[in-house]
Amino acid sequence: MFVAVAVVLVGVLVAGVLNARKSEPATGRAAPASLPLAKAKARLEGSPPPLAALHDQSSELLGGGSTAFVKRLRALRGYPVVVNKWGSWCPPCRAEFPHFQRQAAKRGKQIAFLGVDGQDNDKSARRFLAKFPVAYPSYVDDDLKIGKYLQAVNAFPSTVFYDRKGGVAYIKQGSYPDERSLARDIRRYAR
Repeated sequence: MFVAVAVVLVGVLVAGVLNARKSEPATGRAAPASLPLAKAKARLEGSPPPLAALHDQSSELLGGGSTAFVKRLRALRGYPVVVNKWGSWCPPCRAEFPHFQRQAAKRGKQIAFLGVDGQDNDKSARRFLAKFPVAYPSYVDDDLKIGKYLQAVNAFPSTVFYDRKGGVAYIKQGSYPDERSLARDIRRYAR
């Protein structure tokens, strides 16, 4: 009897370890938990109309290419803008995405957040956004024309910070290893 219980406990322990490893990014750290969209949107109630319009398009994939993207950036003048270029196929993008979820929920009443989904499959991107919903839309960038406009064609992920006047304040190519690093750059460049 004791041996049977021990075997079952060892099996449960091994299964738990294997499942935990599946959720770890390449860094070996546990993947951050996803922030529920309803909670994020509740925090953002009362946002100014241009920012509320972004929240109304939470986790949507928008078409229109670089023309629509640039038009949206112009409409957001007066607010700092943080643009994250990502792809559901990109492991570093997936690892940093929860940082953007939480920072957008925390700062989205004063700062505009936008996504650019580059060279992705819409079905895969939608599945990813269902798992990690964000309180802002992403523009589809199959041909990387938006990436070219952002001066971030090749690096996935990339983050571009715009100041209130619409000028580029900083371009970060590569992923944020943790939310603290992203928050630091938001404080520094999104003003």
